[in-house]
Amino acid sequence: MLTFKNISIASATALLFVLVAATLFDISYSWCVLIILFWLSFLVWGSSTIQSGFFIKSFSKGPQNLNKIALTFDDGPHPITLSVLELLEKHGAKATFFCIGRQIEKYPHIFQKIIDNGHTVANHSYSHSNNFGFFSSKRVKNELDKTDALIKKQAGKKPTFFRPPFGVTNLHIKKALQKTKHHAIGWNVRSLDTAIESEKAILKRIKARLKPGSIVLLHDTSKKTANVLEQLLIYIKNEKFEAVTVNQLINLEPYED
Repeated sequence: MLTFKNISIASATALLFVLVAATLFDISYSWCVLIILFWLSFLVWGSSTIQSGFFIKSFSKGPQNLNKIALTFDDGPHPITLSVLELLEKHGAKATFFCIGRQIEKYPHIFQKIIDNGHTVANHSYSHSNNFGFFSSKRVKNELDKTDALIKKQAGKKPTFFRPPFGVTNLHIKKALQKTKHHAIGWNVRSLDTAIESEKAILKRIKARLKPGSIVLLHDTSKKTANVLEQLLIYIKNEKFEAVTVNQLINLEPYED
C-alpha cells in the first residue's frame, strides 16, 4: 500500500544509494533531484486524495455485497438544508451531514432539524478555511474540539466521524486525529455539484459511478443540488438501492457514549 511512511522509506533508501554511488562511481547527482521530486509528487497526491489512505486511514466506501449506499452532505447547515431534508423524508432515505461549526452557530434550528429527522451529524471543522491544509496539528485539533462541543450541545453526544475540508490530509491532521480519535470519512463518488453548472451533468456523473457500498459526496448549500437530489432519489429507488447513513453502511458508531 502506498503510504507516507512507505514512500518516505523507499525515497530515503534510493537517495542514500544514489549518494553513495555518486561518490564511488561516475553517477550524476541529478538523480537525487529526481528522487526528491518523486517524493514530493506523492506528498501532493496523497494530501489531496483522501481515498488513498496515504496519510491517514479513511473510510471511503462500504461493503459491495449489499445494495446500500450512503448520501453525505458537506458544508451545512444552510437554508437549502431544509429542502434536502424534505426530499429525504419524502423518499424515505437517511443521510449523513458533515457540518461546519460556524454554520451550526448560524443556523442552530436547522441543525436541530437534521438531528430530529434521524440523520447522522458529523464534524467538518469549525471554519472550513481555505488554508486548513496548512494548519498546525494544534489548530486542527482546536477546530475539531470546538465543533464537537457545538454538536454535543444540541445532539447530546460527541461525533466520532470527521471529514476534512476539501478532503485534504497530511501529517498535522493525522496527529490531531490521533488525539481526538475521530474516524476520517471520505467518499468514492464525487458529484462535483459545486463545480458543474448543469444539473443533468451532475446527475449523469453520479449515476455512472454509483455502485453498492458507494459513499456519495454532495453539498446541502445550493438549490441546484436539491434539484439533483430529487432526481437522484428516484433513481436510487428504481435501482433498488437503499440510502442509509455512513454508520449503517460501514458499521461504526457515529457518536461516543
